[in-house]
Amino acid sequence: MKFNGVNHLAMATGDMDKTIRFWRDLLGMRLVAGLGSRGYRHYFFQISDTDLLAFFEWTGVKPVPNKVHGQPVTGPFIFDHVSFGVEEEDDLWELKDRLEAAGCLVSDMIDHGFIHSIYAHDPNGIPIEFSHNVQGIDIRNHPQMRDESVSKITQEGAETNTGVWPKVTKRTPVSERAVYPGAGSELFQGKKG
Repeated sequence: MKFNGVNHLAMATGDMDKTIRFWRDLLGMRLVAGLGSRGYRHYFFQISDTDLLAFFEWTGVKPVPNKVHGQPVTGPFIFDHVSFGVEEEDDLWELKDRLEAAGCLVSDMIDHGFIHSIYAHDPNGIPIEFSHNVQGIDIRNHPQMRDESVSKITQEGAETNTGVWPKVTKRTPVSERAVYPGAGSELFQGKKG
């Protein structure tokens, strides 16, 4: 099995129109799909040839307060920020200029050693980062662990340790593989959920 990217990240908004203005019109991500019915919208923006960003619009969703990216928190928590890669270093400067022109707060350029990044928030308060890989440092092909207090599990390396989880002993027979209609199937394929 090989993953081919992030099919989609699913976020939430209380204002889809403002979200479209930011992601499509300011950042330039194409709006490629829209599912919806009364009181419900689920829209998808294209990040790259294989990756999408999606938003559910739910009544009553309010933007979260801006949180500093990477700042520790306590209590229940699930998400810090998402980083979008760009092809060229100049793309970061263009994004910085666009965001500032639109009145968005955006950080200075930060050097993380293997990437250069800028940080901002979308209209929903979602913390976002834009990153460019530093030339000559390729952590995907040459993983590096620079943590000063590496755990034993981390020391096992970059590759999958297949001996940790139970092996599959019962596979779903082809004759029992069913795909059930869900939200959107009626819009794209005429199937009722």
